[in-house]
Amino acid sequence: MKQNLQKQDWWVMWGLLFLGLVPVLAGLYRLATLSIAPQLASASDQRFFDHPLPIFLHAGFGTLFLVMGAFQFSRSFRRRWPGQHRVLGPWLALSGFVSAVSGLWMSVYYPLPDTDGWLLAVFRWIFGGLMTLSVVLGVVAILQKKIDRHRAWMTRAYAIGIGAGTQFFTHLPWLLIWGMPSETPRAWLMAAGWVINLAVAEWWLVHQRTSKARPVTLQSSLIKG
Repeated sequence: MKQNLQKQDWWVMWGLLFLGLVPVLAGLYRLATLSIAPQLASASDQRFFDHPLPIFLHAGFGTLFLVMGAFQFSRSFRRRWPGQHRVLGPWLALSGFVSAVSGLWMSVYYPLPDTDGWLLAVFRWIFGGLMTLSVVLGVVAILQKKIDRHRAWMTRAYAIGIGAGTQFFTHLPWLLIWGMPSETPRAWLMAAGWVINLAVAEWWLVHQRTSKARPVTLQSSLIKG
């Protein structure tokens, strides 16, 4: 049983790394076009050349957040290397906060490309704000030694941060059937990715709480019996 749980634990970590591959590669490509190969940039990317710092912060720290965060979800990793978990924790919080805040800045100040609109901008403000708040509450919780609350808020922040990976899959059926989505369908497909991730995160948190409580409940029933 213990060996099966460890295998499942590692699969969760590798699954998160795979899901984060889309936003990580997209971010690295964006950084490459801005710094190395500007000729590959599209016309809508001119906004990034006008103000490059926010996109560099968003893509760079976002990559760190997604990669480091995947390891933090592995209990086997935390138990085997507890020191590494504590070292990565502050960097994870910092990278998540910078990624979220820079994303909010871009949503407010960058001109909207033709494929976006006010609805998607509102969704980005909502979920970007939730991600920022989740990181802040996660840091406050760990400073108060409230470990479970810390993990819950950081899980929610990570779920939003890795939303671009899920958004690839919410867009895929639409692309295959109807082609490139227009402004309103694209906004709802993007929102679906964030909502799905948050729903899975809440399910995971409930599952973790139930798993912790089950041995105690079983032990209590045995004592009473």
